[in-house]
Amino acid sequence: MSDDFRTRARPVPKGNRYEDFEPGRVFKHHWGRTVTESESTLFSTLTLHFNPHYYNAAYARAHGHQGIVVNPLLVFTTVFGLTVEDLSEGGGPFLGVNQLSYHQPVYPGDSLRAESVVLDRRVSDSHKGFGIVTWHTTGLNQREEKVIDFKRTNLVRQRTAA
Repeated sequence: MSDDFRTRARPVPKGNRYEDFEPGRVFKHHWGRTVTESESTLFSTLTLHFNPHYYNAAYARAHGHQGIVVNPLLVFTTVFGLTVEDLSEGGGPFLGVNQLSYHQPVYPGDSLRAESVVLDRRVSDSHKGFGIVTWHTTGLNQREEKVIDFKRTNLVRQRTAA
């Protein structure tokens, strides 16, 4: 094959742009993810979260849990990660999360999925070619029980500058 594949490659824009985020639009993020005990333990160890609920089943049961509890920060980052392809893969700086609430524990073996609704958007006054978008994201387990929710804001590229 003498033709170099790089000469045939064409950039494909990823993700949605500002114009795609009409307030009220709902995104049911695909895939979902099952959280394992080993990744929860490893995550807690690597992030120095030495709460015994996250790695000691007897301790967790003694405190009313069915077993080891998945580190809530791992729950957050997993649910947040499930939203990236639809919400922020198109580029633009992350501006923050607020009103983060955990509703119930997640246990190893639980499968998480995410849904987001566009709350607000406006064109940025200080960053040409960008808008500011806020979403409300809900993380659900395999029983459709809410385990986490939060509001997230990003600077999002416009398809065409206003």
